[in-house]
Amino acid sequence: QVQLVESGGGLVEPGGSLKLSCTASGFTFGHYAMGWFRQAPGKEREFVSAISRGSRPYYADSAKGRFTISRDNAKNTVYLQMNSLEPEDTAVYYCAAHQSVAVIQQNRPDYWGQGTQVTISS
Repeated sequence: QVQLVESGGGLVEPGGSLKLSCTASGFTFGHYAMGWFRQAPGKEREFVSAISRGSRPYYADSAKGRFTISRDNAKNTVYLQMNSLEPEDTAVYYCAAHQSVAVIQQNRPDYWGQGTQVTISS
């Protein structure tokens, strides 16, 4: 049974930082690209970042220069370090998996996590 479990969300002030984690089980983690998406209230889910099986990172324009994606295959975990957070970053953040990073970027991963809430507010 495939599971993606996100953690690390919360409430932070503008300009603050958060590090999200997603731990996977039920598939061979190292054989999969991993990604992060987010969905704000009233908006469609959007791509944030992805990392290939070889650890090459990809970012949406909104994430470039502020967010860093990484993976630890020994821990079956992908991370999203988010810095300089803005109120516009408020959303539910979802972890996703597919063997192809290109398919993740097309918003068509095989597997999704349940999401973790990130709220940026003073």
